[in-house]
Amino acid sequence: MYSVPPDIGKEMRRIRTEMRISLDTAARLTGVSKAMLGQIERGESIPTISTLWKISTGYKVTFSNFISQNTTENNILSINDIYPIKEENGDMLLYNIFPFDPISGLDFLQIHMKPHCRHESFPHTNVLNEYIVIIKGQLQMTINNKVYILQKDAALSFQGDSNHVYANPSNDEVIFHNVIRYK
Repeated sequence: MYSVPPDIGKEMRRIRTEMRISLDTAARLTGVSKAMLGQIERGESIPTISTLWKISTGYKVTFSNFISQNTTENNILSINDIYPIKEENGDMLLYNIFPFDPISGLDFLQIHMKPHCRHESFPHTNVLNEYIVIIKGQLQMTINNKVYILQKDAALSFQGDSNHVYANPSNDEVIFHNVIRYK
């Protein structure tokens, strides 16, 4: 059972309005077309993870601003109660386990990738570091054209403004935690 998905478009419009910028300016800042931004804000389109990263980077806000729901401290949760963001035709699911915390500057995500799924991520200028910990399976990370093969219980950190690609080269699902530290 999933909880109701967060209202991404409404939050995008709220942030853009607070910034006092037009859709034209938002398009220039994010690299996302004015038409697509308008469709997302009106709830006519659901953005991909890549599009959300472009918007969060352009708006200089955290990724979780768009996908998290308010939780209370010391709240026990189940991944089954978190609405996943889908990417790569549903072959990649992103769960925002612990949304952005302004004290620590961190987002805590869990990502599931089906066999042979590949996701290319552009550099995040608002991210200091990303930390990856493999929970299940094998993950191939390519960071600035250097390839790393990570097995269960392996960890890797890299600068968020690096070119990076997540890939599952195996026939089994891979699950990993991705902790994001913002600048």
